[in-house]
Amino acid sequence: MTQYFEVHPQNPQARLIRQAAQIIQGGGIVAAPTDSAYALVCRLDDKAAVEKLRRIRGVDEKHHLTLLVRDLSEIATYARVDNRQYRQLKAVTPGPYTVILEATKEVPRRLSHPSRKTIGIRVPENAILLALLEELGEPLIGTTLQLPGDDNMLSDPDEVRERLDRQIELVIDGGAGTLEPTTIIDLTGPIASLVREGRGDPAAFGL
Repeated sequence: MTQYFEVHPQNPQARLIRQAAQIIQGGGIVAAPTDSAYALVCRLDDKAAVEKLRRIRGVDEKHHLTLLVRDLSEIATYARVDNRQYRQLKAVTPGPYTVILEATKEVPRRLSHPSRKTIGIRVPENAILLALLEELGEPLIGTTLQLPGDDNMLSDPDEVRERLDRQIELVIDGGAGTLEPTTIIDLTGPIASLVREGRGDPAAFGL
């Protein structure tokens, strides 16, 4: 059975966050709220969980999964960031942006884009997700919760529970999300480029 926690969106209950972290550390996949739609998340170093996450989502290894980190200082461990990129990131994090950067060797090869060695990184604004990252003390790997064949992302926790019952270990109900994804910005070139426009204003990157 998939577990279901109702967590306060502004003041997450420490006991439930601790239990959710234990589920993830035990190899579980969790549906969690973000500052856009819900996402599926698991441990960065858990190969089996990452493969299961891709199967549920219906994507192959060419699809960028997103590294969810607590703050800007954690980004430098997993991606190469120059001064220009750092200034741009400082202006928009935390927030509804996913940025594509060159991955460092700290990122398992199965998680970076196979031909480009890049990784999508996000510093979320959601209090529940930030509390979970803080409790774990390490990044999460995640992907927007949009199931194969669906036109829209899932943002209603009750629907998430119904659609994914017995497929994942936990649904965290932090209230309804939005149907708008993050804005994806590619920072690997000499100038920023817009990959997908979503909740974040691309003007923050001069686009």
